[in-house]
Amino acid sequence: MALTEWTRSMEWLAAASEDPGACKQEWQNGSTGVALLAAGRFWDVLLMPEDLGLRVADLLDELSLLDRGPCLLDTRRRSVGFLLPPEPQAVWIGTGVRLLGAGTWITAPAPHCRWGTLRWLVPPDGTGTLNIPEVLEVAMQRCASEMNRLQGRPAPAACASGGRVRP
Repeated sequence: MALTEWTRSMEWLAAASEDPGACKQEWQNGSTGVALLAAGRFWDVLLMPEDLGLRVADLLDELSLLDRGPCLLDTRRRSVGFLLPPEPQAVWIGTGVRLLGAGTWITAPAPHCRWGTLRWLVPPDGTGTLNIPEVLEVAMQRCASEMNRLQGRPAPAACASGGRVRP
């Protein structure tokens, strides 16, 4: 990641913090290297179990024409989070799937962090690119169905395997 891209990414991500200056300071010189960021203002985070999330991330990586949005791996919590546009009316359904929106917080490492227990699989690019909910929904359904098939379970109904319910 080039210095200007890294700086732009850091500015964009830190804007979701209550104190962007302290956030950037922690990423650059802090003891933990992680900062607390508010979801729901610039983006929501769709969390899913690690096994499903990694498959979804791989599938999205194969779609070369797609500008991928940020994707965060937390190996301690065994989860993967995809940053999406804020959508206060969205409800995502799936085992272990939850949407973090307004009033919730995440811990995030610096945008260049691609190692450790909390790391970016796809770092923010600093331009505001986010994952497309409709594409993520289809990828989740496909990966959940594939996982069920490989585990010898019958394929669940579309919404039960992961998807959005629109009010």
